[in-house]
Amino acid sequence: MLILEILFYIFILVTAIQAFFYIILFGRFSFSKPQEQKPKNSPISVIICAKNEAENLKEFLPSILNQDYPNFEVVLINDSSKDDTLEVMEHFKSQFNTIKIVNVKNIEAFWGNKKYALTLGIKAAKNNFLLFTDADCKPTSKHWISEMSSHFSNTKSIVIGYGAYQKIKGSFLNKLIRFETLLTATQYLSYTKIGLPYMAVGRNLAYRSETFYEARGFMNHIDLNSGDDDLFVNEIGNSKNTTICVSKNSFTISKPKTTFKDWILQKRRHISTANRYKTKHKVLLTLFYCSQFLFWILAIALLSFMFKWQIVVSLITFRLIFFYAIMGSNAKKLDEKDLLPLLPILELFLIVVQFFIFIKNLKSKPNHWK
Repeated sequence: MLILEILFYIFILVTAIQAFFYIILFGRFSFSKPQEQKPKNSPISVIICAKNEAENLKEFLPSILNQDYPNFEVVLINDSSKDDTLEVMEHFKSQFNTIKIVNVKNIEAFWGNKKYALTLGIKAAKNNFLLFTDADCKPTSKHWISEMSSHFSNTKSIVIGYGAYQKIKGSFLNKLIRFETLLTATQYLSYTKIGLPYMAVGRNLAYRSETFYEARGFMNHIDLNSGDDDLFVNEIGNSKNTTICVSKNSFTISKPKTTFKDWILQKRRHISTANRYKTKHKVLLTLFYCSQFLFWILAIALLSFMFKWQIVVSLITFRLIFFYAIMGSNAKKLDEKDLLPLLPILELFLIVVQFFIFIKNLKSKPNHWK
């Protein structure tokens, strides 16, 4: 049949596109060795924006306050919380003189969300080097600040780190969340490696305050509740000023969502910022997702008709080999090795979820951060 013949050649093209992304683009990160840098001990301001995070601050803030670093302050931003977040911050401040509190009151909240609160925190910071994380995050070691700050240089003013999620034994959702995080990290770390930084995660990101002011802060996307991390890097990051830090002592770990509903809402909010990315980034990201989606759709369609099945099976095997080679290498680098046995299953589930989110976001836009 002519239609199957056409689909077969499209399938070959799609497989070639997938090979290009995984082997050529993602391979630059997968097969590179982490660059070790000497500690610089530059003064650092760690900035944490919290909205209704009293319990998380009690649990995770000590791991930041007890970092093995000689010169740092912690700027805690209370973003109009309704719980005891401010009281918890004040309790810690009474014990640690390195803490500075920025209290964003309800009357100021109309200014637009987390970005306004973050801006106040950045202005309050006394140091030029800023390191960001979330209230529900903890560093994997006492050397987090040291590792991230060591990658600043005369030219590198943005440092992108890896933010992982806690492992929950026996939870398929948890594995799916961590696979999505691994695949997303594979992309943004790889693109940064080849000189095309397009995003970062606010759970583990550092930049100079002067870089923030040169970009006019978040003004170009202040109307969106999300994007204080990815849109900021997409706007200001380039091959000269942006680098990555992926040593295991530099990771942070966050609490993951525990229900599909909460996770999908979170991903809808994150994905909604992608239409503000630069055109070249949108083209590459769309091409990758479409080729990933079409690969499996076409493979299933061709095999259901047994059309040239030997070649189709060979191409599926080829694709699985380079998929495992790249993602396996990254899973080991980013300490997600337990995902390896389920990689193809997780990929198929994620494709379906991403398609659902895309359709959902066409109908309505999520517009809150807490």
